[in-house]
Formats: sequence, C-alpha cells, structure tokens
Amino acid sequence: MTLKARLTIVALASAYALAGQTFLQMSDPQFGMYSKNTNFTHETANFEFAIATANRLKPVFVVITGDLINQGGNAAQAAEYHRIAQKLAPGIKLFSVPGNHDVENEPTKESLAIYRKRFGPDYYSFRVGGIAGIVLNSNLEKDVHNVPEEGAKMEAWLRQELEKAKSGGGRIIVFQHIPFFISDPNEADEYANIPRKTRARYLKLLHEYGVEWVFAGHYHRTAEGHDGTLQMITTGPVGLPLEGGKSGMRIVRVTAEGVKQQYYDFGDLPESLEPPAPAPTAAK
Repeated sequence: MTLKARLTIVALASAYALAGQTFLQMSDPQFGMYSKNTNFTHETANFEFAIATANRLKPVFVVITGDLINQGGNAAQAAEYHRIAQKLAPGIKLFSVPGNHDVENEPTKESLAIYRKRFGPDYYSFRVGGIAGIVLNSNLEKDVHNVPEEGAKMEAWLRQELEKAKSGGGRIIVFQHIPFFISDPNEADEYANIPRKTRARYLKLLHEYGVEWVFAGHYHRTAEGHDGTLQMITTGPVGLPLEGGKSGMRIVRVTAEGVKQQYYDFGDLPESLEPPAPAPTAAK
C-alpha cells in the first residue's frame, strides 16, 4: 500500500470517528474546600450529582481538570474522590488531571510520587475515537524549581505526543488544570495563569501542531480567551464556586466540522446530549 493510500485511510477513519462525539469536562471537585478540610459532605453531594448526570447523559468520556482534592496527600479526601468516581458507568471513560492542590503549588518529588500512587500518571495521552487527548500537569509549567528535571521531561514528552497525535489524525485537545491565560495570551502573570515566559513557549508548540482547543479549570468560574486559532476554555467547578461563579460542568461536542462547547450550571443541565430535532415544516 502506498503512503498516499495509508494517509487517505487514516483521514477517512478520523472523519468517521468524529462523526459526533460528546464529552463532559468537570473541574475542581476539590474535596474539603467548603469546610477548610474539616469534612467534605458538600463536595460529596456535588460530585455524586455530577457523576449521576454523566451516567444519565452518556458521554464518550469524562475529564476532570484538576484539584480532585483540597489537601494534597489527604488519604480520606482521595478515597472519597475514588469512591464516587467509581460510580461512573463502565462504558464511560474517566480521565483525571492533576491540580495545584493535588501536587502542591511548588511540586516536589514527594508530592508527585504521592499523586502518582493515588491517582496515576500526572501527564499522559489518550485516544477516544477521533479525539487525541493530551493531559498535562500544569504545575510543571507553573513552578518547577524543586523538580526542574520533571518539567523538562514533560515538555520533551509533549512534543513527541503532539507528533504522534498529528500523525494519527483526528482532533488534538489539551487538558490541564491551570489555564495558560484567562482572556489574553499577553496578560500579566498571576495566580490564575501560567507565567508568560513558559506560556509563550508552550503556546508556540501547540500552534506548531495545529492545536485549537485547551480546556482548564482552577479559576472556580468560567472564562474564555483565544490566541489566534487556539481557544483557551476555563471551566467552573463541580465544587465551591468563587466571585459569582456557579457549580456545574461543560458539555463539549466534537465533529469533523469543529468543536461546540457550553458550560451548564447544575440547575440548567439538558435532558439529553442529542441535539433538538428541527421544528416540523408547515404544509403548503
């Protein structure tokens, strides 16, 4: 088979796989935040509702973009996250993403080891149909002074994974906890974003491989911005919202034509992921 024929088959397979896939993005269940780590009853109620909603809507996967728990290393908070996450229906894949509360604002070898033991890899890739997902540990972008070798390793890995994803066809989507920026790729450094020097380097790499969508959390309210063709989507929390935000989740539909996404407060979730049927045409 010629190279051209193989590439044609890959393109056709990707287009078929992207005929219509919908996933849910949840963020910041953050067990313990409401009560400052004295209990997690409020987070339990919210996360159980979120998982039950996923079972009702039946997306192809659920991704939880960080701050799974409020206190890194807290075994009880981690156990409660796992207990409820395991209620997700077997046919729905779950992808967990590390947040700053999971691995600490300034990660160490110890904090990374604890996270990896309890939750799995802190950066990895996956493929579901025509979606090539890349999960990053944003705290290895934010501050790596304790573990510079870990930051360099992830960045080199990212280039390799982007190359693989591009060769495999489909749509590349990046997931991390801290957004690269809230609204403007040139905005000043702050707690809620990635430092400009690192941000510029990563954004350049993502543009090089045609990445157009990055989904994050951390902000505890919603925001959207863009850097040329790249859309930076920041999703509100399953847990405690801040500054007028509301608890909820984002529904993302990916097709060969593009990506459509919307954040829903818990009180406004749709009955189904199926698009509404067109209104009947009046008889002439």
